[in-house]
Amino acid sequence: MKLNEIYQIADKIAPKKLSDAYCAAYGAYDNSGVLIDTGDEVTGVLFSLDLSFAAIDAAEKAGTNLIITHHPAMYGKLNHARAEADDLVERKLVKCLRKGISVLSMHLNLDTAEGGIDESLQMGVCLAANEDMTEKEWEKTLQATQKMHVFDGGAYGRVYDVSQTSLKALQTGIERRFSTARAVVYGQERKIGRAASFCGAGADDEAVRFALKCGADVIISSDFKHHVLTYAVESGLSVIILTHYASENYGFKKYYEKIRRQTELPCVYHEDADLL
Repeated sequence: MKLNEIYQIADKIAPKKLSDAYCAAYGAYDNSGVLIDTGDEVTGVLFSLDLSFAAIDAAEKAGTNLIITHHPAMYGKLNHARAEADDLVERKLVKCLRKGISVLSMHLNLDTAEGGIDESLQMGVCLAANEDMTEKEWEKTLQATQKMHVFDGGAYGRVYDVSQTSLKALQTGIERRFSTARAVVYGQERKIGRAASFCGAGADDEAVRFALKCGADVIISSDFKHHVLTYAVESGLSVIILTHYASENYGFKKYYEKIRRQTELPCVYHEDADLL
């Protein structure tokens, strides 16, 4: 299969135009799409949240020559790529090229797509509060969700009802659902009936204001800056902080499963477990 053919499958689920639209609407920056193309036929695909050295080694071991990541393999300016560079990005790119591995990254488009990573975080939180939630209940919750950034075809940042539970029980449910033991909680024990969530590093001042405006009891995200954390806590919000990896790995697995069902290529999933 040609790289462009697998890209078309990946792009149909999370169109790159969503990334372009989000960046234009909200002044963001992204680098999604085909980032390394060796020109070879794709014989297998490895999915990994990051282009880590471990992921490259796993791809080689599995005999796959395409890695699909969520986080862009190249994000900032890159002047050159040297095998012996101090810069890890340079070394990873050279290693991929030497091993004949192409790289495709799907970032903000997958964050904001319908059924994407931000929506998957919401689903995981709802299931953490009530593991017996039915599909009908999920659809009702989804329809009533208030979204912070909304644009043509996509959305980011959500406030929604959850089955009433205690803060401690929600923390425990989230750790189980997202396969992590690193969910950190701020705030006194209380009942939680409404949550705000933002995948990745989405917890900023605007996110806190949105959560408060929409009546959330708790805000769930990762990579909180100290002033944002204090703003949330002093404003009366409880806070649950996931690792960045855990908040997005859950949804990226769902993306892998969707693509795997649409191709006959061997597909494998790699986790950098130390980051969960």
